[in-house]
Amino acid sequence: MERVVKLASEKAVVIFSLSSCCMCHAVKRLFCGMGVNPTVYELDQDPRGKDLETALMRLLGNSQSVPVVFIGGKLIGAMDRVMASHINGTLVPLLKEAGALWL
Repeated sequence: MERVVKLASEKAVVIFSLSSCCMCHAVKRLFCGMGVNPTVYELDQDPRGKDLETALMRLLGNSQSVPVVFIGGKLIGAMDRVMASHINGTLVPLLKEAGALWL
């Protein structure tokens, strides 16, 4: 859990992902399309990825471990939370506050 928190707080936008996950790809495309350059940790390509995935499942309290998005070191959640924030207009202010967007 400590490693997840440390990694998540090092950059403005952090995504924990699996390289073969379509929802992970969609959330990465969303941020890139907005002009955000997220730091992405592909858990299936990290030697300690399984440990990170287990910690993320505990953090979220469910069996879906990816994608998990942190903005400004704060847990936003999985794809459903990110999309809800995008639709209701709260995502851009979060990104600006974290220094990930300037416009």
